[in-house]
Amino acid sequence: MPADKISIGIIGGTGIYNEKDSKETKKIKVSTPYGSPSDLITIGKFNGKKIAFIPRHGSNHTIPPHKINFRANIMALKALGVEKLISLSAVGSLRENFKPGDIVLSDQFIDFTKQRIQTFYDGNRVCHISTAEPFCSELRRIAIDITKKLKFSFHENGTYCCIEGPRFSTRAESRFFRNFADVIGMTICPEVTLAREKEMCVLNISTVTDYDVWAKKPVSVEDIIKVMKENNEKIREILRNLIEAIPEKRHCECGKALENAFVD
Repeated sequence: MPADKISIGIIGGTGIYNEKDSKETKKIKVSTPYGSPSDLITIGKFNGKKIAFIPRHGSNHTIPPHKINFRANIMALKALGVEKLISLSAVGSLRENFKPGDIVLSDQFIDFTKQRIQTFYDGNRVCHISTAEPFCSELRRIAIDITKKLKFSFHENGTYCCIEGPRFSTRAESRFFRNFADVIGMTICPEVTLAREKEMCVLNISTVTDYDVWAKKPVSVEDIIKVMKENNEKIREILRNLIEAIPEKRHCECGKALENAFVD
């Protein structure tokens, strides 16, 4: 693998990624057949490894979740050579024991979005990728070990319910979602499945910001932002350790996602 290859990508909020952790930082514009990504892509070097970062909602958080160009974001990272994607999310809790401030390493998702383009293969070729295990087993194992060592309060498994947004759930919806999932958010789908179609490894690290409205406490944007800021240093500490620990060579099946996936 060339020393300058960008194999690790990060998609997340603007407050989580800290350019001070990287060296030789620069911002580049990447064009794709699907339009422009959410913003310029920040390229930096961390412990000798090049990484690429996209602020999912734009650098000034102006893109609502239902307007994110997920295909452009994934395609831009793929064009740069990214093989391992770290997806960072803020979520609401659907469980009493998933407390605000906790970290969740998602292992499953349920997609309740309604109008998002779900695939790169919407033309003349039909592709059925497997998402039985949507997140990379190798990256999850590394992240679990690191988060344990850092002694952060976390959950090594969790089902992420993804809704369309930008509104929050009704109380009835929140109670309904509690039957199926542990946390709820607006961004993991179709990000993870598009990355799978590009044979990327994907790790989702979610931070719990609030109890969803099932808990009879209205969701406040002000409260969410407060908890997010408190969690940012935890996430940065995980990232510092994680990027260093990710091996150059993959030992998972993510790079074979397209094998036997096409109807020819």
